[in-house]
Amino acid sequence: MNLRNFKKDVEYFIGEFIDDCTLFVSTDPVRNEEKVIPLLEEAIDLFNEMKDSANVKVEGKKSTYFAGLRRECAEKVDGLYEKLSAIISEGEKAKKA
Repeated sequence: MNLRNFKKDVEYFIGEFIDDCTLFVSTDPVRNEEKVIPLLEEAIDLFNEMKDSANVKVEGKKSTYFAGLRRECAEKVDGLYEKLSAIISEGEKAKKA
């Protein structure tokens, strides 16, 4: 794991999450937009946080540092997807009611 690969992974994972949010909002913009905007802001903050962490001067074994950052990023993106899933489930329940 190196800096270039880590940055590509961050861009890919967070970009995919943003695409999924955009797709969900497009299904019903009026009801979904206000719920998803905070998730998008959180994703952008995560992107900036990961890029800042990647640009820190690392002493010692860089591959271990980047592997840890990659794991942290994956966990946080999973958390964002869980929040998005909860919003989607909430919307499905509202449609059935």
